[in-house]
Amino acid sequence: MNKNAIENAKDRDMASSFVAIRRAAKRARQVAVQTGTSLIVRQGEQFDRITVTDYDELPKHND
Repeated sequence: MNKNAIENAKDRDMASSFVAIRRAAKRARQVAVQTGTSLIVRQGEQFDRITVTDYDELPKHND
């Protein structure tokens, strides 16, 4: 399912899940900055460990 398909779902929970996932990701970045830990992110089939800095906390939207 792509973003547009999810946002147009008939089920209200499914339709709002994309927003909830983005909110959870933002919070995970905040916690990583506060605790000095890395994040594990998946890009395609590859998993990467990234270090988050305060600069990385600035909102970046590709919508």
